[in-house]
Amino acid sequence: MDGKVAIITGGSRGIGAGLVAGYRGRGWAVVATARTINPSDDPGVLTIAADLTEPATAGRIVGAALDRFGRIDTLVNNAGVFISKPFTDFTPADYAAVVGVNLTGFFWLTQRAITEMASRYGGHVVNVPAALAEVADSGAPSVLAALTKGGVTAATRSLAVEYACFGIWVNAVSPGIIQTPVPPPESYGHLGDQLPPLGRAGEVSDVVDGILFLEFSPYITGEILHIDGAPNRQIAGH
Repeated sequence: MDGKVAIITGGSRGIGAGLVAGYRGRGWAVVATARTINPSDDPGVLTIAADLTEPATAGRIVGAALDRFGRIDTLVNNAGVFISKPFTDFTPADYAAVVGVNLTGFFWLTQRAITEMASRYGGHVVNVPAALAEVADSGAPSVLAALTKGGVTAATRSLAVEYACFGIWVNAVSPGIIQTPVPPPESYGHLGDQLPPLGRAGEVSDVVDGILFLEFSPYITGEILHIDGAPNRQIAGH
């Protein structure tokens, strides 16, 4: 797979950092973006500190990827903002922050990436919404996350149909409770019966493996792959 290039948003830590390592391990070059991200010593990794809520960001990321590596094969929309509040407590600043990253940033970057992919006839887009967009949890009210991530889930199916004729496949991975370096592992101990039937929180590697499975399965498109340890989707959001 040498010569292929992936853009990964939210690539500085957690699932995003795991994806950078996962794609590099398969010989891909990676453009990793986040609001704050350190330069990489790896010549196969280009890091870009970028605010996805800014209109010019999409063009800057895509342009940098083409300038450095000459092509874009995959876009993983991993960046996201989650704020849990009762519906009536959300502020205009909360709305702007969540919608700005989860919808606006997703929209413009995906549009620019797909334009480039379509010109070469081929590419892959993977979106990363969350199980909480589909399964409400009274213990963690999150209407803004449901609104935005639910929109991304619907857009996944729509884009898969629209761009199949350009050789582009579009999927989503919907994580449940995933243990990441932030917060620390001990913070998951209180979940008790909120854990899925498999009895544990998922790990970053579970999500990375799911995305890489879709990466090498080009006949799967429009799929929402749930990685949540809950076959009936009855889990609490986290």
